[in-house]
Amino acid sequence: MSDPRITPSIFTRGAVDLSALRTPAPSPAPAPAQSDPSDDGVGSTAAVIDVTEATFQAEVLERSLSTPVVVDFWAEWCEPCKQLSPVLERLAIEGGGAWVLAKVDVDANPRLAQMFRVQGIPMVYAVVGGQPVDAFSGVVPEAQLRQWIQAVLKAGGASVTETADPRLDEADESLLNGDLDAAEQAYRKILAEAPSDAAAEAGLAQVGLARRVAGADPQAALAAAATATDDIDAQLLAADVEVLGGMAEQAYQRLVGLVRRTAGEDREKVRQHLVGLFSIAGPDDSAVALARRALASALF
Repeated sequence: MSDPRITPSIFTRGAVDLSALRTPAPSPAPAPAQSDPSDDGVGSTAAVIDVTEATFQAEVLERSLSTPVVVDFWAEWCEPCKQLSPVLERLAIEGGGAWVLAKVDVDANPRLAQMFRVQGIPMVYAVVGGQPVDAFSGVVPEAQLRQWIQAVLKAGGASVTETADPRLDEADESLLNGDLDAAEQAYRKILAEAPSDAAAEAGLAQVGLARRVAGADPQAALAAAATATDDIDAQLLAADVEVLGGMAEQAYQRLVGLVRRTAGEDREKVRQHLVGLFSIAGPDDSAVALARRALASALF
Protein backbone atom coordinates (compact mmCIF):
# COMPACT_ATOMS: atom_id res chain seq x y z
CA MET A 1 0.00 0.00 0.00
CA SER A 2 1.68 3.19 -1.13
CA ASP A 3 1.69 6.56 0.53
CA PRO A 4 -0.82 8.65 -1.48
CA ARG A 5 -0.43 12.15 -2.71
CA ILE A 6 -2.18 14.77 -0.67
CA THR A 7 -5.29 15.52 -2.66
CA PRO A 8 -8.05 18.12 -2.29
CA SER A 9 -11.19 16.86 -0.64
CA ILE A 10 -11.61 13.49 -2.32
CA PHE A 11 -14.98 12.47 -0.94
CA THR A 12 -16.42 9.18 -2.10
CA ARG A 13 -19.78 7.52 -1.72
CA GLY A 14 -20.86 3.95 -2.38
CA ALA A 15 -21.80 0.70 -0.76
CA VAL A 16 -19.21 -1.40 1.03
CA ASP A 17 -20.02 -5.05 1.63
CA LEU A 18 -19.36 -5.66 5.32
CA SER A 19 -21.11 -9.00 5.57
CA ALA A 20 -17.82 -10.85 5.98
CA LEU A 21 -16.81 -8.56 8.80
CA ARG A 22 -19.96 -9.28 10.77
CA THR A 23 -18.61 -12.84 11.12
CA PRO A 24 -14.95 -12.48 12.07
CA ALA A 25 -12.35 -14.73 10.51
CA PRO A 26 -11.74 -18.04 12.32
CA SER A 27 -9.68 -17.69 15.49
CA PRO A 28 -8.49 -14.16 14.87
CA ALA A 29 -5.46 -13.12 16.82
CA PRO A 30 -6.32 -9.71 18.23
CA ALA A 31 -3.49 -7.37 17.46
CA PRO A 32 -2.20 -5.25 20.32
CA ALA A 33 -3.88 -1.86 20.35
CA GLN A 34 -1.63 0.47 18.44
CA SER A 35 -1.78 4.20 18.30
CA ASP A 36 -0.29 6.77 16.04
CA PRO A 37 3.00 7.95 17.56
CA SER A 38 1.50 11.44 17.63
CA ASP A 39 -1.46 10.14 19.61
CA ASP A 40 -0.19 11.40 23.00
CA GLY A 41 -2.42 8.96 24.80
CA VAL A 42 -5.77 10.19 23.56
CA GLY A 43 -6.52 6.69 22.27
CA SER A 44 -7.45 5.74 25.83
CA THR A 45 -10.37 8.17 25.92
CA ALA A 46 -13.94 7.15 25.12
CA ALA A 47 -13.96 9.41 22.08
CA VAL A 48 -10.95 7.76 20.42
CA ILE A 49 -10.48 3.98 20.29
CA ASP A 50 -8.12 1.54 18.57
CA VAL A 51 -9.99 -1.13 16.60
CA THR A 52 -8.95 -4.51 15.19
CA GLU A 53 -10.82 -6.99 13.03
CA ALA A 54 -11.71 -8.91 16.19
CA THR A 55 -13.35 -5.86 17.79
CA PHE A 56 -14.72 -4.18 14.67
CA GLN A 57 -18.24 -5.57 14.91
CA ALA A 58 -18.79 -4.42 18.49
CA GLU A 59 -16.77 -1.21 18.45
CA VAL A 60 -17.83 0.09 15.04
CA LEU A 61 -20.85 -1.66 13.50
CA GLU A 62 -22.88 -2.12 16.68
CA ARG A 63 -21.78 1.18 18.21
CA SER A 64 -22.78 3.04 15.04
CA LEU A 65 -26.40 1.99 15.56
CA SER A 66 -26.61 4.63 18.28
CA THR A 67 -23.54 6.85 17.74
CA PRO A 68 -21.84 7.83 14.45
CA VAL A 69 -18.38 6.29 14.15
CA VAL A 70 -15.57 7.77 12.05
CA VAL A 71 -13.01 5.13 11.03
CA ASP A 72 -9.47 6.36 10.42
CA PHE A 73 -7.34 3.95 8.39
CA TRP A 74 -3.69 4.75 9.11
CA ALA A 75 -0.19 3.28 9.42
CA GLU A 76 2.83 4.20 11.47
CA TRP A 77 4.93 4.84 8.36
CA CYS A 78 2.37 7.20 6.79
CA GLU A 79 3.45 10.83 7.15
CA PRO A 80 0.12 12.35 5.96
CA CYS A 81 -1.61 10.18 8.59
CA LYS A 82 0.47 11.92 11.24
CA GLN A 83 -0.96 15.22 10.01
CA LEU A 84 -4.59 14.14 9.86
CA SER A 85 -4.97 11.79 12.84
CA PRO A 86 -4.18 14.33 15.59
CA VAL A 87 -6.78 16.71 14.17
CA LEU A 88 -9.41 13.97 14.04
CA GLU A 89 -8.55 12.96 17.60
CA ARG A 90 -8.86 16.52 18.88
CA LEU A 91 -12.20 17.01 17.14
CA ALA A 92 -13.50 13.70 18.52
CA ILE A 93 -12.64 14.73 22.07
CA GLU A 94 -14.09 18.17 21.43
CA GLY A 95 -17.30 16.46 20.26
CA GLY A 96 -17.92 15.19 23.78
CA GLY A 97 -19.28 11.80 22.74
CA ALA A 98 -21.44 12.96 19.84
CA TRP A 99 -19.31 10.71 17.63
CA VAL A 100 -16.46 8.23 18.09
CA LEU A 101 -13.16 8.00 16.25
CA ALA A 102 -12.10 4.40 15.58
CA LYS A 103 -8.47 4.01 14.44
CA VAL A 104 -7.50 1.04 12.28
CA ASP A 105 -3.85 0.20 11.63
CA VAL A 106 -3.92 -1.13 8.06
CA ASP A 107 -0.70 -3.11 8.53
CA ALA A 108 -2.15 -5.00 11.50
CA ASN A 109 -5.62 -5.33 9.95
CA PRO A 110 -5.23 -5.85 6.18
CA ARG A 111 -8.60 -7.63 5.87
CA LEU A 112 -10.41 -4.57 7.16
CA ALA A 113 -8.55 -2.37 4.71
CA GLN A 114 -9.42 -4.77 1.88
CA MET A 115 -13.12 -4.86 2.76
CA PHE A 116 -13.23 -1.06 2.81
CA ARG A 117 -11.39 -0.90 -0.51
CA VAL A 118 -8.60 1.19 0.99
CA GLN A 119 -6.03 1.82 -1.73
CA GLY A 120 -4.21 4.71 -0.08
CA ILE A 121 -4.01 6.25 3.36
CA PRO A 122 -5.10 8.20 5.23
CA MET A 123 -8.60 7.02 4.38
CA VAL A 124 -11.53 8.00 6.57
CA TYR A 125 -15.00 6.44 6.58
CA ALA A 126 -18.16 7.51 8.40
CA VAL A 127 -20.28 4.60 9.63
CA VAL A 128 -23.89 5.27 10.64
CA GLY A 129 -26.53 2.65 11.39
CA GLY A 130 -24.10 -0.17 10.74
CA GLN A 131 -23.19 0.99 7.22
CA PRO A 132 -20.59 3.34 5.68
CA VAL A 133 -22.32 6.53 4.55
CA ASP A 134 -19.43 8.67 3.30
CA ALA A 135 -15.65 8.76 3.07
CA PHE A 136 -12.66 10.82 2.03
CA SER A 137 -8.98 10.20 1.42
CA GLY A 138 -5.93 12.35 1.93
CA VAL A 139 -5.40 15.31 4.23
CA VAL A 140 -7.99 18.08 4.26
CA PRO A 141 -8.11 21.41 6.14
CA GLU A 142 -9.63 21.41 9.62
CA ALA A 143 -12.48 23.69 8.56
CA GLN A 144 -13.48 21.21 5.89
CA LEU A 145 -13.19 18.32 8.36
CA ARG A 146 -15.58 20.12 10.67
CA GLN A 147 -18.09 20.53 7.86
CA TRP A 148 -17.83 16.86 6.98
CA ILE A 149 -18.31 15.78 10.59
CA GLN A 150 -21.36 18.01 10.90
CA ALA A 151 -22.81 16.28 7.84
CA VAL A 152 -22.08 12.88 9.39
CA LEU A 153 -23.78 13.89 12.64
CA LYS A 154 -26.86 15.03 10.75
CA ALA A 155 -26.91 11.74 8.85
CA GLY A 156 -26.86 9.98 12.20
CA GLY A 157 -29.64 12.13 13.62
CA ALA A 158 -27.33 13.67 16.22
CA SER A 159 -27.82 17.20 17.40
CA VAL A 160 -25.29 19.78 16.33
CA THR A 161 -24.35 23.01 17.99
CA GLU A 162 -24.45 25.11 14.85
CA THR A 163 -27.72 26.70 13.78
CA ALA A 164 -29.10 24.80 10.81
CA ASP A 165 -29.13 26.79 7.59
CA PRO A 166 -30.58 24.90 4.60
CA ARG A 167 -28.72 27.15 2.17
CA LEU A 168 -25.40 26.46 3.85
CA ASP A 169 -26.17 22.75 4.05
CA GLU A 170 -26.81 22.70 0.32
CA ALA A 171 -23.58 24.58 -0.41
CA ASP A 172 -21.56 22.31 1.88
CA GLU A 173 -23.07 19.22 0.28
CA SER A 174 -22.05 20.44 -3.16
CA LEU A 175 -18.52 21.10 -1.92
CA LEU A 176 -18.25 17.67 -0.31
CA ASN A 177 -19.49 16.05 -3.52
CA GLY A 178 -16.90 17.92 -5.57
CA ASP A 179 -19.42 20.06 -7.47
CA LEU A 180 -17.39 23.23 -7.17
CA ASP A 181 -19.54 25.30 -9.53
CA ALA A 182 -22.71 24.60 -7.57
CA ALA A 183 -20.92 25.17 -4.29
CA GLU A 184 -19.54 28.50 -5.42
CA GLN A 185 -22.93 29.66 -6.65
CA ALA A 186 -24.57 28.68 -3.36
CA TYR A 187 -21.93 30.32 -1.17
CA ARG A 188 -22.02 33.53 -3.24
CA LYS A 189 -25.80 33.67 -2.92
CA ILE A 190 -25.50 33.46 0.87
CA LEU A 191 -22.81 36.14 0.94
CA ALA A 192 -24.91 38.43 -1.26
CA GLU A 193 -27.57 38.39 1.44
CA ALA A 194 -25.22 38.15 4.44
CA PRO A 195 -21.75 39.49 3.55
CA SER A 196 -20.39 38.70 7.03
CA ASP A 197 -21.34 35.02 7.01
CA ALA A 198 -18.04 33.42 8.08
CA ALA A 199 -19.11 29.87 7.17
CA ALA A 200 -20.03 30.88 3.61
CA GLU A 201 -16.83 32.88 3.29
CA ALA A 202 -14.80 29.85 4.43
CA GLY A 203 -16.67 27.61 2.00
CA LEU A 204 -16.02 29.95 -0.91
CA ALA A 205 -12.33 30.08 0.01
CA GLN A 206 -12.24 26.27 0.04
CA VAL A 207 -13.75 26.20 -3.44
CA GLY A 208 -10.96 28.48 -4.64
CA LEU A 209 -8.33 26.34 -2.96
CA ALA A 210 -9.70 23.15 -4.50
CA ARG A 211 -9.62 24.70 -7.96
CA ARG A 212 -6.10 26.05 -7.60
CA VAL A 213 -4.57 22.76 -6.52
CA ALA A 214 -6.55 20.56 -8.92
CA GLY A 215 -4.11 18.41 -10.86
CA ALA A 216 -1.07 19.71 -9.01
CA ASP A 217 1.63 17.39 -7.73
CA PRO A 218 2.20 18.52 -4.12
CA GLN A 219 5.81 17.32 -3.93
CA ALA A 220 6.68 18.95 -7.24
CA ALA A 221 4.99 22.19 -6.18
CA LEU A 222 6.96 22.36 -2.95
CA ALA A 223 10.20 21.48 -4.72
CA ALA A 224 9.61 24.20 -7.31
CA ALA A 225 8.96 26.77 -4.59
CA ALA A 226 12.14 25.76 -2.78
CA THR A 227 14.27 26.45 -5.86
CA ALA A 228 12.40 29.56 -7.04
CA THR A 229 11.97 31.59 -3.88
CA ASP A 230 11.01 34.75 -5.76
CA ASP A 231 8.53 33.11 -8.15
CA ILE A 232 5.21 34.49 -6.91
CA ASP A 233 2.99 31.87 -8.52
CA ALA A 234 5.20 29.00 -7.34
CA GLN A 235 5.11 30.30 -3.78
CA LEU A 236 1.32 30.76 -3.81
CA LEU A 237 0.77 27.22 -5.08
CA ALA A 238 3.15 25.85 -2.45
CA ALA A 239 1.19 27.68 0.25
CA ASP A 240 -2.04 26.18 -1.06
CA VAL A 241 -0.51 22.70 -0.94
CA GLU A 242 0.66 23.29 2.62
CA VAL A 243 -2.79 24.42 3.78
CA LEU A 244 -4.34 21.40 2.12
CA GLY A 245 -1.77 19.16 3.80
CA GLY A 246 -2.56 20.47 7.26
CA MET A 247 0.49 22.74 7.42
CA ALA A 248 -1.34 26.07 7.51
CA GLU A 249 1.13 27.76 9.84
CA GLN A 250 3.97 26.94 7.45
CA ALA A 251 1.93 28.35 4.56
CA TYR A 252 1.24 31.56 6.48
CA GLN A 253 4.93 31.99 7.29
CA ARG A 254 5.83 31.39 3.65
CA LEU A 255 3.51 34.13 2.40
CA VAL A 256 4.30 36.63 5.15
CA GLY A 257 7.95 36.24 4.20
CA LEU A 258 7.00 36.79 0.55
CA VAL A 259 5.12 39.96 1.48
CA ARG A 260 8.32 41.26 3.08
CA ARG A 261 10.28 40.58 -0.12
CA THR A 262 7.82 42.09 -2.60
CA ALA A 263 6.29 45.46 -3.38
CA GLY A 264 3.52 47.03 -5.40
CA GLU A 265 1.13 44.74 -7.28
CA ASP A 266 3.09 41.62 -6.38
CA ARG A 267 2.82 42.40 -2.68
CA GLU A 268 -0.91 43.03 -2.94
CA LYS A 269 -1.41 39.77 -4.86
CA VAL A 270 0.34 37.84 -2.11
CA ARG A 271 -1.53 39.68 0.63
CA GLN A 272 -4.92 38.93 -0.92
CA HIS A 273 -4.00 35.28 -1.36
CA LEU A 274 -2.95 35.02 2.28
CA VAL A 275 -6.13 36.68 3.50
CA GLY A 276 -8.09 34.17 1.44
CA LEU A 277 -6.29 31.31 3.18
CA PHE A 278 -7.11 32.91 6.53
CA SER A 279 -10.80 32.64 5.61
CA ILE A 280 -10.61 28.86 5.41
CA ALA A 281 -9.55 28.49 9.04
CA GLY A 282 -11.83 31.24 10.31
CA PRO A 283 -11.21 34.35 12.43
CA ASP A 284 -11.03 32.45 15.73
CA ASP A 285 -8.10 30.25 14.70
CA SER A 286 -5.05 30.99 16.86
CA ALA A 287 -2.62 30.45 14.00
CA VAL A 288 -4.54 32.96 11.90
CA ALA A 289 -4.40 35.52 14.71
CA LEU A 290 -0.62 35.16 14.92
CA ALA A 291 -0.22 35.30 11.16
CA ARG A 292 -2.37 38.42 10.91
CA ARG A 293 -0.08 40.21 13.36
CA ALA A 294 2.96 39.07 11.40
CA LEU A 295 1.33 40.27 8.18
CA ALA A 296 0.61 43.69 9.69
CA SER A 297 4.25 43.94 10.77
CA ALA A 298 5.41 42.98 7.27
CA LEU A 299 3.18 45.57 5.64
CA PHE A 300 3.91 48.43 7.97
